Amino acid sequence: MSFGDPNNPYGPPQGQQPGYPPQPPQGQQPGYGYPAAPQAPAGYGYPSAPPLGQPGYGVPMEMPGLMKTARVLLFILAGFQLLFGLIAGVAIGALQDASNGVGTGDSTDGLAGLGFLIVGLLLALGALSIFLGVKFKNGGSGIRITTIIYSALMILGGITNIANGANGSATFGGLISLAMAGIILASMVTSSASTWFNRPRY
Repeated sequence: MSFGDPNNPYGPPQGQQPGYPPQPPQGQQPGYGYPAAPQAPAGYGYPSAPPLGQPGYGVPMEMPGLMKTARVLLFILAGFQLLFGLIAGVAIGALQDASNGVGTGDSTDGLAGLGFLIVGLLLALGALSIFLGVKFKNGGSGIRITTIIYSALMILGGITNIANGANGSATFGGLISLAMAGIILASMVTSSASTWFNRPRY
């Protein structure tokens, strides 16, 4: 069977079977005399994935620096509250035992009960500080509001201690709690705090 004259300029090129589309010669790139394969138009099918590195798309948002500072201060404040609560509880118990030993325990029961109430309050505040600090990582706007109320109450308590401390240890403790609570409150009312606690969670 003959495939025609190999020197015919209107026939298929040498080595090319009739009925097949022409192939570009070796070393020839599409676009140089031969059309390239059609490309699928963009915009059809699944949308392209968002670029990596944006918050909410596989990369968690990093906690702002102010939130980290407030969180550390909450843990430090909790340490002071728990430490002072334990020391006060031991001291009150020892004083009450001494009063009972000399027969005046009945007259000091009321004071001891008030002291233990304050100790319980300190321990509860320490536990709350730890809870809020832990929840900073995944908590929502409720944690932020609770922290604002808590720090505001701590500021009032610090002012009260300063006013009634008579330049003693209560004044020093009031200054420390006032400074820490003031920084925590200031960090909670910023736009970065609102962004952090209202961020989308996946």
